[in-house]
Amino acid sequence: MRVEILTIGDELLLGFTIDSNAAYLARALGEVGIEVVRHDTVGDEGPAIAEAVRGALDRTGGVVTTGGLGPTSDDLTRPSIAALFGRTLRRDDVIVAELERRFRALGYGTMPRSNLVQAMVPEGARVLENRHGSAPGLWLEDERGRWVAMLPGVPREMRGMTRDVLLPLLRERSASGPPVVVLSRTLRTTGIGESALAEKLGDDGLAANGLRVAYLPGWEGVDLRLTVRGAHRDDADAALAGGIERLRLRAGRYVYGEEGDDLAAVVLDLCRRSGMHVATAESCTGGLLGGRLTSIEGSSDVYLGGVVAYANAVKVSLLGVGEATLTSKGAVSEEVASEMASGARTRLDALIGIGITGIAGPGGGTPEKPVGTVWIAVDIEGRVQTHGRIYVGDRDEIRRRATQSALDMVRRALSRDDALSTR
Repeated sequence: MRVEILTIGDELLLGFTIDSNAAYLARALGEVGIEVVRHDTVGDEGPAIAEAVRGALDRTGGVVTTGGLGPTSDDLTRPSIAALFGRTLRRDDVIVAELERRFRALGYGTMPRSNLVQAMVPEGARVLENRHGSAPGLWLEDERGRWVAMLPGVPREMRGMTRDVLLPLLRERSASGPPVVVLSRTLRTTGIGESALAEKLGDDGLAANGLRVAYLPGWEGVDLRLTVRGAHRDDADAALAGGIERLRLRAGRYVYGEEGDDLAAVVLDLCRRSGMHVATAESCTGGLLGGRLTSIEGSSDVYLGGVVAYANAVKVSLLGVGEATLTSKGAVSEEVASEMASGARTRLDALIGIGITGIAGPGGGTPEKPVGTVWIAVDIEGRVQTHGRIYVGDRDEIRRRATQSALDMVRRALSRDDALSTR
């Protein structure tokens, strides 16, 4: 079965809200063998909604919409699609009673009259129960077997209804077909660019096993997503497992995890197994590295704390960076990063110290040290490794890329991927 997804809302179209619904639906549908071939977004305009649904029905015969089922004037999905199918809207008193019960149960008192819109159902439509919110979903089908499943746009409600109602309904509908799936797995890499990684991987013969590789670059690194379509579940799992292993061997030390693995969590686990505590000293990243570590549950048994040493005076007084070093080498230098890392390690009584100093921009750069110049140092029990480079991107991206590099330096050291060089 091939379907399209249509997400509806001005907030999505204008970029004020990230569209997480389409991503969730595509994954959920793929896992039961339903291939999503297109995803569109339209605003809260009746003609635009109708036109998008009409096109999707002509192309695939099935479309899942999210959004526009609420009680306000900008919720136009229901009437627009009903008109497209040539159906009139009629009030469903069972839905009215359930809405009133829900409002009383939640302590809101009398239900606002505007919510009665949510009880209007197109003739011939199937009502899809929503146990997670007030707006029921709708299933509307024409005489040619083409259908639209309308779900609410609130992500929590949409996800719940997808699990509870939509997937069982679609499984039943496609039961006569072969039990195939569309599955993906992701390998996470960092410290290598997209083109260099592609050259390193080369032609790995994945296509012969029905696998497609997608390169997904971001500030964390490059994710490698393998996808298999139209295979039985066991065959798909086996093909993906083999493909991931081949990619892992080719990518080598640049791989740090799979799926949603966070490098900070990976580093904390390595430190925990090694019995090592971590302390940080940050200048240009302003505590972002410490924030990444402490965002991981249970980090308190590894991460001791950190110093945000933005001013040179703080680098000297709290971390023991030499005034002479600052004068001769400058705050953004290999030597200062090294002394920051060692100062964090010794003064916070840790075994691992991490120091970061740089120019995140947009101002402050010079011809010798342009914006994006960052030096990172890792001190493990007195052995120091340093790394300097010029990161691209805006201020936020530079800072985030720097924290990722710092974490990766620790990962490689503790994984014995890189030998620490003593300065």
